[in-house]
Amino acid sequence: MLVLSRSEVEELLDLDELSDALARAHEELSAGKASLPPRIAANTEAGLLGAMPGYLPSTGLGCKLVSLFPGNTDRPTHQAAIVLFDPENGSPLAMMDGTYITAMRTAGAAALAAKLLARDDARVLAILGTGVQSRAAQEMFPRVRDFAEVRVAGRGEYEDAVRGADVVHVCTHSPEPVVLRDWLAPGAHVGSVGLNPSGSELDPAIVRDATLVVESRESAFAPPPAGAPELAGVDPSSAAELGEVVAGTHPGRTGAEELTLYKSVGVAVQDLAAAALVLAAARART
Repeated sequence: MLVLSRSEVEELLDLDELSDALARAHEELSAGKASLPPRIAANTEAGLLGAMPGYLPSTGLGCKLVSLFPGNTDRPTHQAAIVLFDPENGSPLAMMDGTYITAMRTAGAAALAAKLLARDDARVLAILGTGVQSRAAQEMFPRVRDFAEVRVAGRGEYEDAVRGADVVHVCTHSPEPVVLRDWLAPGAHVGSVGLNPSGSELDPAIVRDATLVVESRESAFAPPPAGAPELAGVDPSSAAELGEVVAGTHPGRTGAEELTLYKSVGVAVQDLAAAALVLAAARART
């Protein structure tokens, strides 16, 4: 079994290929070709350990173990390991650090959503948050769109960053809204990847007014720890899946004044897509 450290994963993961790999994975997921059971988690006093297995014909079979410890200050709040298996015989193929993959695939999928859902003339990007996900978004979003201005905002700066922005990427752990509906320009696209079981980083009015896109209806509307708290009470049939927009079976944005929202909870097919790129690159190197 191949074992890859974080530094090796960072070297091997091609970020320019990641967006296309995520698009393929989501298209397969929405076409019913994936096996994606709901994730489970064991809780401690300080955090949780989640298990996220999955299978895709194009990327294979694997499972991510991911810990979420919000109080961490000397290391990431999200840390992970990914194991890939041979789908024909179940043999372990590789174990790799998943912390970097988790950050980049989350930002990569949000960037893919912005590529598909933001207006064609979108030029100003606002990133709310200054942590790991903020830095990952700063890497991934310019790879899919040509932004003339990128604003990165921390606490106390959110409103100034949001006003006039065409794309707003929200990546905080806040239990309270950090972006309000009234701040958004007509036709803005909003992406949200933050998760807090006790609340939401989004103004409920954004969820109410926007055309909603999720990774998977089954995952996004599932009970915690899998689902998004801000989608409680929302009709799942009102949401499109990212893979449906990729495939063209859902139009996504239909007008310049339309507000669009991508709400992410993270799904295992994203990890598999990224890990498969890493494994392929590692094999090519040897």
